[in-house]
Amino acid sequence: MFRSMFKKTYTRLGDGGSDEQVKSKVPEGMWRKCSKCLSPVYAESVRNNCYVCPKCGGYFRVHAYRRIEMICDSGSFEEWNAKLPISNPLDFPGYEEKLSEAKAKSRLDEAVVTGKAKIEGLPVVIASCDARFLMSSMGHNVGEKITYAIERAAEEKLPVIIYSCSGGARMQEGIVSLMQMAKTSAAIKKLHEAGQLYISFLTDPTTGGVTASFAMLGDIILAEPKALIGFAGPRVIAQTIGEKLPEGFQRAEFLLEHGFIDAIIERKDQKAVLAKILRACTKTTKTGRLQKEYKYKNPLTKINNRYRLKFGKNKADKSAWDSVLISRRKDRLTAVDYIDAIFEDFFELHGDRYFADDKAVIGGIAFFNEFPVIVLGQQKGKNLKENKLRNFGMPSPEGYRKALRLMKLAESFDLPVLCFVDTPGAFCGIEAEERGQGEAIARCLCEISNLKTPVLSIVIGEGGSGGALAMAVANEVWILEHAVYSILSPEGFASILYKDASKCKEAAQDMKITSGELLNLGIVERIIPERKPACSDNIDEMSAYMSSKIEKWLNKYCAMSKEDLVKQRYERYRKF
Repeated sequence: MFRSMFKKTYTRLGDGGSDEQVKSKVPEGMWRKCSKCLSPVYAESVRNNCYVCPKCGGYFRVHAYRRIEMICDSGSFEEWNAKLPISNPLDFPGYEEKLSEAKAKSRLDEAVVTGKAKIEGLPVVIASCDARFLMSSMGHNVGEKITYAIERAAEEKLPVIIYSCSGGARMQEGIVSLMQMAKTSAAIKKLHEAGQLYISFLTDPTTGGVTASFAMLGDIILAEPKALIGFAGPRVIAQTIGEKLPEGFQRAEFLLEHGFIDAIIERKDQKAVLAKILRACTKTTKTGRLQKEYKYKNPLTKINNRYRLKFGKNKADKSAWDSVLISRRKDRLTAVDYIDAIFEDFFELHGDRYFADDKAVIGGIAFFNEFPVIVLGQQKGKNLKENKLRNFGMPSPEGYRKALRLMKLAESFDLPVLCFVDTPGAFCGIEAEERGQGEAIARCLCEISNLKTPVLSIVIGEGGSGGALAMAVANEVWILEHAVYSILSPEGFASILYKDASKCKEAAQDMKITSGELLNLGIVERIIPERKPACSDNIDEMSAYMSSKIEKWLNKYCAMSKEDLVKQRYERYRKF
């Protein structure tokens, strides 16, 4: 009844931004029709909800200037290249008339708007595609505007944010349109060489040549919920392979699961998230802070001072096997526990950009006393369901590739890296070998050894074999009192050398895997004391102690030159 009553009183919304007005006695534009759920919705409600349907949560496409208005500080946008001469390189018949129609209909000169603005006071170059203009296909002028914006950002030392929305290359410009893929990609490379951040934000749809060029080259790649993202269109793929595509294929959630984007961000949160990333990765925002002493402001300072224990004081006499059992306890604190307790504003980044997002490895941007860092952790679960999700803390190749990707991101933007190591070992399954487990670990060892930013690794539970070492090539390695770090599990060691897995207790003793023994061997630089085995009951005590030591570590290593950091790390491992 309600729907039929307003059948002719709304405007269609969500079909690329083109509004089809219907004759009505109701004021024009008061009601809109959601293209997702087909419900009539009050236009003001849609605007107030960031152009998201208040009934089904469907995302309407946003015009370029509206997008900039939503993301940037009021009055801060300065547009570049608002008008360019018409480009018709193939003299394609009827193309210039089509361009004129698109200009009149969209009130745009081209399918992308570019310029300089501020987000929460931070300067940025921004580009926003607009689907109203020939589905934001990329021809010469689109490629030129984007390339110019990137080049100018590199010159002015500014980060870049591009909101992509495109049907792909513009057919009427043929091979010249194809060249824009190479041109924009080359410009992104120049921006990276200039040390500037590039955030790519994918919206619905991002397909074809845009996907296969600048859209997928971000240092950080974000997407809106359920956005269609892919190279070939789903209908083309289905017709080519003659099979029904899986549900959700080529949607943002599909890409997140398969490791190609860092996060899906709701529209209402986008400005805050972008500002957080800019604060962390924009070098100008950190200038001067590295030259100051970090003032530890944790309210648990009294607790911290009270329990600054020397290793061995009040320590029960425990065997190596006891430490092994403690390190494996279900209630033992995990990487996420320490990240939440020690750092602020942790923003998780996902995926290896090749195959998947391995949930046995977590990582992202965080702040330690307002100073930005990259935090990584090997993550176990605390129950069977969580352990299945996390693969019992055993990373696959994509987990190590994700970790290395984030460490290289840290290097690009001078962010210290802190790793929490806790794994029984790298996953040893058929599929892991097929995808190059050994190569992934070896690549971590090679690249991290030369990483030009400080690295600290803390063994918080099990440090099992090369699977642990891949995230423990650091300037310093610390270990919790009841954590262990070994070439192999005691059970595996006993099976190989003693031909009897039941001799695991003797193996643990012979392997020298406890914190005290590792300190004596020079494998670790510091032991984090545990008055009682680390669990939720003493997380405040543990995190306060660790925070005070991390503060001093940051002061020491952030003051070192890049060359000295690499030299110190090399010499650390050269001595063994």
